[in-house]
Amino acid sequence: MQFAAVHPMVRKNFAFVVFIALFCIVETQAQERRLDPLIVSYSSLTGNRAPFWIAKETGLYEKYGLDVKLVSIAAGSVSLTALLAGNVHLTTDSSSGVVSAVARGAPVVTVSTNGALPYQLVAVPSIKTPADLKGKIVGSSRIGAGTDFLLRRILSKLGLTPGKDVSLIPTGVSESEKRIQLMLQGKIDATIGESDKVFQFTELAGQKISVLGEPKNFGVPAPGSEINTTRQLLRDMRPRLKAFFMSYAEAIALGRKNRELTYQVFRKYMRVETPKLLEFTYRAQFLDALPSKPYPREDAIQASIEDLRESTAKLDAMKPAEFFDASLIRELEDEGFFTKLEKQ
Repeated sequence: MQFAAVHPMVRKNFAFVVFIALFCIVETQAQERRLDPLIVSYSSLTGNRAPFWIAKETGLYEKYGLDVKLVSIAAGSVSLTALLAGNVHLTTDSSSGVVSAVARGAPVVTVSTNGALPYQLVAVPSIKTPADLKGKIVGSSRIGAGTDFLLRRILSKLGLTPGKDVSLIPTGVSESEKRIQLMLQGKIDATIGESDKVFQFTELAGQKISVLGEPKNFGVPAPGSEINTTRQLLRDMRPRLKAFFMSYAEAIALGRKNRELTYQVFRKYMRVETPKLLEFTYRAQFLDALPSKPYPREDAIQASIEDLRESTAKLDAMKPAEFFDASLIRELEDEGFFTKLEKQ
């Protein structure tokens, strides 16, 4: 079988096309190699995590030169240990966990916030009032996690001492919906849960659950999730961390302007499909929870210091400024970054 001779011009054009294709491949690979890696951990699938997912789905991390890996790690001592070991670069933890760690000498620092979350103290139907908790078993997530500190604050306000008036046990379960399931199975009598998870059980599934109140009803500051790193990483990886918060802030802005985009990540990552629950989660855990300028929440840190001062003598001489560094977010504001986002 004979093939027709190829015209020299055709061969030249073909070679040029191949060269361009190879150049584009090499250039693309070079661009991919220039992306700076960053590992970010979060503990629970809640609506305030949406900016992480929005940034991933819309390519914002790549826009700011990052290759971000999102990992799920239990909150409290587990995630902070991973941070200190260098396994992650940023964590989301309660201010209580950070204050406790810093008081023990850990070089952890809060640099931003992932927002305040609306929690509710819930119990089995036979428990009608907070006073009925006496003699009962209350389940937290893990020792040192935000829910553990939050429950201790609430119980203290109620005059109930763990180990004496109530049994406060760590279930080892970070997800509040799973703790509520444990409660419904009779393994614990009460727990703390995100309001959207409680909404799913009471309004959508028709489960009978006693809602005893929100933290503010007991005189306890709203808990939340702070974004933390180490002081060394803040020094050594400052441009990379700044790039992350640019993508994070832009994702918050996108989510506020595009409700359907936020619904899409709720559907994908939280498996939320019900229209009522999508709307509830968007309002309670995104719009109401996340500030457009995500500065560290100094009031939450101050509340944690006060709550832990009795058990941690070192905190008597410590101020909130020793636990957070707002310089990255302040730098973005000084550069007009947030104003630019508002105008987009």
